[in-house]
Amino acid sequence: MRAVDELSFRGKDRYHLSWPHVLAVGGGAAVEGVVAFSKLGATGFCWVLGGTGALVGVILCLVLRSWTRVGAGGVALCWGLGRGRAYSWQEVRWIDVRETRSQYGNVRVARLTLANGRRRSLPALQDSSSHPNPGFDTDYARILRWWRSATEPAARFEPQRRLRSRVTPAWAGIILAALITAVVGVVAVALEN
Repeated sequence: MRAVDELSFRGKDRYHLSWPHVLAVGGGAAVEGVVAFSKLGATGFCWVLGGTGALVGVILCLVLRSWTRVGAGGVALCWGLGRGRAYSWQEVRWIDVRETRSQYGNVRVARLTLANGRRRSLPALQDSSSHPNPGFDTDYARILRWWRSATEPAARFEPQRRLRSRVTPAWAGIILAALITAVVGVVAVALEN
């Protein structure tokens, strides 16, 4: 493949604010503001709302600065901080799509498995109910072509499925809630005695 065929996926091209997102964040901030003002007063209200605004701003900045580049040398990723990290094709053992289903819809994310067993999701190469990407399958196929043309078949192997890959977000929430309840119960009994 030629350098002209290099692929670039950028968060600022992919993610755009929509009215439902703005209304959801605004509604949440309004409820938070009312509760903060009634419980903490004007100063607490300012701190809570300022902290929330800063957190939303940082997250938005990171999402918009994220990118993935694919070319002859391998894959370079950046999650919004720093210059990013490059992985040569010789480090990449497998490329697949992780699909997560929840009550809010499906999310598909392209990811790499490296020679050391670590997995890396590709920023800005996702498809979800809230941010549909009609070209996701085509882009994923183009990345696979780069990988297959740059590596030998013997260097590719599908990793074993991990427990984390099998646990859905809903089950993770249930498990986390049970653990928190157990810890709070143990602490309450210990403080009682």
